[in-house]
Amino acid sequence: MAARLQRRSARGTRYPLGEARTDLGTMLEPVLRVIIPLLWMVWLLCWAISARDVKRTRWRESLGSQAVHRVPLVLCLILLIVPLRLPAILTERVLPAGPLFPIVGAVMVPVGLGLAVWARQHLGQNWSATVTLREGHALIRTGPYRRLRHPIYAGILVAMAGTAMAIGEWRGAVAVALAAFIRKSRREEERMRTVFPEYEQYRRETAALIPFVF
Repeated sequence: MAARLQRRSARGTRYPLGEARTDLGTMLEPVLRVIIPLLWMVWLLCWAISARDVKRTRWRESLGSQAVHRVPLVLCLILLIVPLRLPAILTERVLPAGPLFPIVGAVMVPVGLGLAVWARQHLGQNWSATVTLREGHALIRTGPYRRLRHPIYAGILVAMAGTAMAIGEWRGAVAVALAAFIRKSRREEERMRTVFPEYEQYRRETAALIPFVF
């Protein structure tokens, strides 16, 4: 009898459901944590290549103003990439371990990055990494810009939230909070209002980052 039960256990037919789930999570989490950085690297490469085709700059925000946007993004990258150097509290789990949240996060990353790429295509040569006014700058209202004023930021935030969900630790939540783009988006809108008289009407008809919320 004991030998028969041992053979069944070896074939995996008598493992408790909880153990099976744990094994699945153990297998999936490392794989997803490799896939997600690869998605980001491919996106960054495409982004860098497309950044070459832009109009000449007519006006750009000061270096001090740029630093206000960029320093939080640098801190965000440190939180996501260098966990061994962080205080222990930031590497504690905020989400339960298992395959569910890494899978959801792995889906959110390409969805968010895809939204950013789609918006970048519609923005065309008007795009810039900083708050900038290009020569012949145009107010784009096609594609995702019909509903969102800052779809690139929205897409990046979705992808970052997916990354944080896959990590499942406090550092991911703090990183998303740091990269909210709220100040930068408002700074851009201040400049756009001075250039385009119709921008105020466009602002009333669209959401900044999240439809029906913000």
